[in-house]
Order: sequence, then C-alpha cells, then structure tokens
Amino acid sequence: MEGIQIEEYRVGALKDIALLKTHGYVDTNTSSELQKLLGQTIEQGICQFIIDMAAVQYVSSAGWGVFVGEIRRLQEKGGDLKITQMSSEVFEVFEMLEFHRILSSYDSIEEAIEDFDFCRGLNSAAAPSSYIRPVAGMSVNASTKSALVSDQIDRQHRTPAAAITPSDSKPSRSHSREIDETLLPINEKIKKIVLENPILGAWGLKRMLFSPRFGYTRVGLLKLYNILKSLSLDTKTKRFRYFRSR
Repeated sequence: MEGIQIEEYRVGALKDIALLKTHGYVDTNTSSELQKLLGQTIEQGICQFIIDMAAVQYVSSAGWGVFVGEIRRLQEKGGDLKITQMSSEVFEVFEMLEFHRILSSYDSIEEAIEDFDFCRGLNSAAAPSSYIRPVAGMSVNASTKSALVSDQIDRQHRTPAAAITPSDSKPSRSHSREIDETLLPINEKIKKIVLENPILGAWGLKRMLFSPRFGYTRVGLLKLYNILKSLSLDTKTKRFRYFRSR
C-alpha cells in the first residue's frame, strides 16, 4: 500500500487546535508515523486535535487504534480528538466497528472547529483572516506545499434558530419535565427538543443537546443525522409533522 502524508496546521479562534490533514493510507505500516506526530504535538501542550480524512483511502484497525489509544490521554487533559470528512467507505468501517461511540465525526473541518470553540465559549467566526496557520517542519513524508488560500475554511456565522411560541390551543411542553432529562436516551432527548422547536436544524439540535438541561450530551453530526433518519425526523417537514401530531 502507499504511504501517508500529513500536513499540520493550527486552527480555531486561539490557534490552539491541531489540524492534521492526512493523505493516503493509515494502516499497520503508516500508523506509527501518525502516532509519533500526535505524541510530539501533545508534548507541545496541544490537546485539541482534528484529523481531516478527506484524502484518506483506507484505515486499518491499527489506524483506528491510534485514535482510540490517544483520546483517553487527551480527554484527561481536557482535550479531544475529532475526525472530519471521511469517505463513505471509511465511514462505513468506522460505524461497523462502533468507533462512533468513542470518536466524534463531522462532515467538515469548519464544523469540528466551531464545536471545539463553541464548547469553550469562543467565537471562531470572529477569528482573524489567518484562520489556518501551518506549522513549520511538521509535515510527515509530505512533498506537497499547497497554497494557504486553498486550505482556508469558509466561515459562516451561524445564528440559532428563533424559538417557536406554541399556539394557545396547544399547551406548552417546555415545562412538562417530570423526569431527569439528563438521564434520557439520546433519541428521547432529540424528540423533546423537536417537540419544543421543530425548526431547529442539525446544528441547533446539537447545541441544545450540549446544554446543562440534557447533561452536555456530545454527538457528532454524522451520528446525529443517522439518529434523525432512524426516527424519521431527518427533514424539517418531518419534524413539523411530528410536532403537529403530538
């Protein structure tokens, strides 16, 4: 199999998130290089990582083992490791091996950055134009020197959806909490949120889940989309239909 290429950048509002843009294959022969770079970066005091897999064709069990092996150490330091832009083939294995229960995954780098910064009370959308900063000398077996312009993230400021005020004919559901909502299964938490505000999209649902009310429930967007699909709530029309039926 081919080798691996890794380009490292510093991203986020504080430039304290390590973005590793990975190319090629993450298998038994190459996973040690990825693990070495992760270890070196952690030693520099970085504990927030985004692994971009847009250009990764294959990840073996040894490759997944690197991420799973490092995430506990990162979380003990208050950090995390998030994976973005997996191909359908890589994501299929990721789900089949149930790594989605351990690792958060996102459709884009921007979403992962915003999640890191949002959870820390930072506004990455207000960051300066040099949003992604390369780390000199940290590319592993990489000969490509891409222009920074091609790696800039398109940042769009997201505003939370406006709250819906229930009609007089329909009693308010926001105060009908008879049980500890932090202990509910994630499916039930999502249903409760939809019943109170069906216009929320995936990002709005994700932010509501990560609130004190729902016990700071973490869920990746890909996993959230799959849950919504299983509940037949994956479109705004379906969520409104569910809202009106209750």
